[in-house]
Amino acid sequence: MDKSIQERLAQLRSRMAERGIAVYVIPTADFHESEYVGEHFKTRAYMTGFTGSAGTAVISMEEAGLWTDARYFLQAGEQLKGSEITLFRMGEEGVPTASAYVEEILSRYDGKYGRRLAFDGRVINAALGQKFEEIADRHQMEVYAGEDLVDLIWEDRPALPCEKAWILAEKYTGESTSSKLAQVRDRMREAGAEAHVMTALYDICWLLNIRGSDISYVPVVLSYLMIWKEQCIWFVQEQALDGKVKTYLEENQITCRPYEEFYSYLEQLTTGCTVLLDRNVVNYRAVSCIPQDVTIIDEVNPAVYLKAVKNEVQMENIRQAHIKDAVAMCKFMCYLKSNIGRVPMTELSTACKLEELRRQQEGFLELSFETISAYAEHGAIVHYAVTEASDRPLEPEGFLLVDSGGHYLEGTTDITRTFALGPITDEMRENFTRVCRANLNLASARFLKGCTGVNLDILAREPLWEAGLDYKHGTGHGVGYLLNVHEGPNAFRWRCLPGRAEDSVLEEGMVTTDEPGLYIAGEYGIRIENELLCRKGEKNDFGQFMYFENLTYVPIDLDAIEPSLMTETERARLNAYHALVFEKISPYLEGEELDFLRRYTRAI
Repeated sequence: MDKSIQERLAQLRSRMAERGIAVYVIPTADFHESEYVGEHFKTRAYMTGFTGSAGTAVISMEEAGLWTDARYFLQAGEQLKGSEITLFRMGEEGVPTASAYVEEILSRYDGKYGRRLAFDGRVINAALGQKFEEIADRHQMEVYAGEDLVDLIWEDRPALPCEKAWILAEKYTGESTSSKLAQVRDRMREAGAEAHVMTALYDICWLLNIRGSDISYVPVVLSYLMIWKEQCIWFVQEQALDGKVKTYLEENQITCRPYEEFYSYLEQLTTGCTVLLDRNVVNYRAVSCIPQDVTIIDEVNPAVYLKAVKNEVQMENIRQAHIKDAVAMCKFMCYLKSNIGRVPMTELSTACKLEELRRQQEGFLELSFETISAYAEHGAIVHYAVTEASDRPLEPEGFLLVDSGGHYLEGTTDITRTFALGPITDEMRENFTRVCRANLNLASARFLKGCTGVNLDILAREPLWEAGLDYKHGTGHGVGYLLNVHEGPNAFRWRCLPGRAEDSVLEEGMVTTDEPGLYIAGEYGIRIENELLCRKGEKNDFGQFMYFENLTYVPIDLDAIEPSLMTETERARLNAYHALVFEKISPYLEGEELDFLRRYTRAI
């Protein structure tokens, strides 16, 4: 076990003992329930050594556990190896939830180490905090949520992020802030709310048409927002605002107050007023600050649904972003295929090469997430993060899985391609073809309006399920517009997961990824990911039909396809897709790269 982790756990337990705390919960979260967090907020990674983007640590006086989902089972298993921290594989048969585990420990300890269940109330959402309150009550204990214990032992903790905010012009957003505010206020009025508390950074930045850099790969600004019928107050760090942004805010009747004043402001809410907020997002401390005689309407933020449906300007911009991204990807594919075995390459060097090609595109801002460049058995780690220690040389054989994306002024991209670098086995070719069929099946869906991603997920899984195979992640997620690359409420999943609002009806303008995969532990991984734009199709006596427009224009590696395993319809789908890729991207390539594109988009 890493001695530093062992020492940190011992120091944390010492602080717990001083306060009579039996159990301390450390989620992966900032004060805003963001999916990815800045360095300042990586307390769970600091205490456990597990660096994945999702997970919850539960530290008691005698034991420690880490809960994460199937994307990170292999990674967490490696990073926790040899430690006292037990890995709990979420969703697996017989594995308790973190909450159930907490309750079991409290029951077993029965006050032996104190009568407090603790967490930092700023990084636990109010719904989960209330659940912990109920658990504590059942065991005659109290919740202690006013202190960040990890901060007491993290001596070189990074500072709170505070980068400059900037305005995203209306030619990119397609709608003004005043128009968006009017829509949100309409929803507030319909809900019977006088005020609306917003703490989700994605929703705030969408509403204000402002972006920033306070989270790596997520262009947001650390802040809170309070919307009234006539007033809008933005709690933000003063240093993040320049004169241009301040003028813009004044023009939109938005008042700024210091970021740290948010909680005291909530304490002063008027008796009897009605506030709209989402307890699954707003943190426990914030809700606890609201006076008890204030009525809370607990609903999903209106912005969640409004921002998921892209307008006509955004849709056209997104198409342009994907053309730029595809040019970079096609150049990368040509470089990779032409030089493997001749030019030394590693997982890291190929990730850097791809980023270099993206940065050559006009309007490129930054990557939309850390590139996954996973060769051979690393491809079976769904969210593999290459490091200098794990970096593998590429050889002219086997699979390289590359999951990557970029933020452009015109939108956000997310694409995965799996490349055959040379000879592959018959099994690998068969499985690659299954995943390709899965991707094409979903992309070709025609469905009635009213369907959700749960209705359609089977189209992608069927080619794998028929062979007794599966992948332990969703088939697709919504994509934000120059925001978070994982955006709800739209998604493709075969079942609804508790606490995840990803069962929205698929509406025209929603962008959702289509990314089936297959992972053979210790050997290889396959994933093929495109982005799909939901569109209205024919409307007739049976109702409004919908379809998907493919936004991603990059070849699917024909070197790994076995045409005999595909039906005539499936081959026609692949040929039609590749014809579209050639039509969209060929004007931007020439010479060897154009010849390469022609060869890899040929009809089979």
